[in-house]
Amino acid sequence: VQMVESGGGLVQAGGSLRLSCAASGVSFRRYRMGWFRQAPARTERDFVASISWTDGTALYADSVKGRFTISRDNANNTMYLQMNSLKTEDTAVYYCAAAPRNDYIYWGQGTQVTVSS
Repeated sequence: VQMVESGGGLVQAGGSLRLSCAASGVSFRRYRMGWFRQAPARTERDFVASISWTDGTALYADSVKGRFTISRDNANNTMYLQMNSLKTEDTAVYYCAAAPRNDYIYWGQGTQVTVSS
């Protein structure tokens, strides 16, 4: 099982980025998928957003509501995170993850997002 994030980079505050997560090795059609991030100097990964496999219901951290949009393409085993109105505090390594049941057990290697002022 492999999950690979892409789309990170350097952007100015107020700009946008679109992250992608491509999964292989298993069909994630029935998995809950999520995005997490680890900011500099933090030891833990914080929840950003998730999307269910049943009806596509999305959940967001309060800090990104209204700015980020999570989506998935089950046919292509791919998930996206559209990030708009980026802030310097969004700077982090972003990880995608998949949960067959309650826990996220599959993780990508992360992609760096840096937002400059």
